[in-house]
Amino acid sequence: MIFTETKLKGAYVLELKKIEDERGFFARSWCQHEMEAHGLTAKVSQTNVSFNPKKGTLRGMHYQVKPHEESKLVRCTRGAIFDVIIDLRPDSETYKQWLGVELSADNYKMLFVPEGFAHGYMTLEDETEATYQVSEFYTPGAEKGICWNDLAFNIQWPLEPVVISEKDQAHPGFVDEQAESKGKLLV
Repeated sequence: MIFTETKLKGAYVLELKKIEDERGFFARSWCQHEMEAHGLTAKVSQTNVSFNPKKGTLRGMHYQVKPHEESKLVRCTRGAIFDVIIDLRPDSETYKQWLGVELSADNYKMLFVPEGFAHGYMTLEDETEATYQVSEFYTPGAEKGICWNDLAFNIQWPLEPVVISEKDQAHPGFVDEQAESKGKLLV
């Protein structure tokens, strides 16, 4: 696999290192040793599949809080998505910054999402499917979300959403707990 670190510390775009011949190609899409060599979480607790029939479907922005934070390795296996992550780690040099990457069945790219990031995506084609390898089990009480169009981040989505769940529409705006706690100390 080819690892390219993004502008967000700890987040990587992974590409297949293809071995090609007359049959097509062979490539590794997961290797515990390679993940560990790059300092990435190499634990997989579950693999999830998300299917979306309509272009413009938006899912996100989701994350789990401590002690159930999860890393994800996201790959689009059918169609295309604009995959978005936000760094919510208060001690990070890239705190509150976002990144969007196009993942598609054609480009074979994957996005490694570290613990402490919110994640979501928008489908760019009808009949799109994404697969996530996740480091922690889903814990309903630990799940949180941020409004997809929160002005604190000003994410530049490529399309106007046409499908968003009621749950995702109801996510609150971002609250900077670090800034709030500093303000309380000054009072």
